[in-house]
Amino acid sequence: MRPLLNKEINVQEFRNFYWLKEELQTFCRENGMSASGSKIEISDRIAIFLQTGKIQKPLRKVKCSSKETTATDLSLDTVITENHRCSQEVRAFFKTAINPKFHFSTYIQNYIKNNIGKTYNDVVNAWNEEEERKKEPSYKKQIGSQFEYNQFTRDYFADSENKEKNREDAIKAWNRIKMLPGSNKYLSKNDQRSINLTSEVKE
Repeated sequence: MRPLLNKEINVQEFRNFYWLKEELQTFCRENGMSASGSKIEISDRIAIFLQTGKIQKPLRKVKCSSKETTATDLSLDTVITENHRCSQEVRAFFKTAINPKFHFSTYIQNYIKNNIGKTYNDVVNAWNEEEERKKEPSYKKQIGSQFEYNQFTRDYFADSENKEKNREDAIKAWNRIKMLPGSNKYLSKNDQRSINLTSEVKE
């Protein structure tokens, strides 16, 4: 049974269960914390509060210069910095450098985040390589780690044992697993057997 999200819950229990972003934001507001930011940022903020009692302020992005950056200030030689922001100006630059269909996909956002020191030319190459991969029959769009439901349903329907199932069945399965402690990742029966065997060996 999933516990109530209040100040009495310990951090381990909190981390073990799935929470809607709205639930996390409500907890923050009720306890004098900022409810802004991504779901991951809010979860980390709550975990710190439950563990230490301290209220962490949202991280503010540091501006790299005193003047407002525009698309004309950017070039293929622009270096990705630690404080890089995927702003409207940067999007406008890549729409011109690549094509009007450019958008900050999960793949590109992760590429930028994990490649500090590289240039916008590298980002262009990464985008083009990803576009080529999309042409492969086995290609699957990358899902952000915060979108657990999306990942669960994709894996659910990828399981051959669920080929006769529909979206309602997937939602029921999701509703069951999100009320349990631990990972919300979909596990096929074979995966579950492997985990059980591993547990038996350890015991």
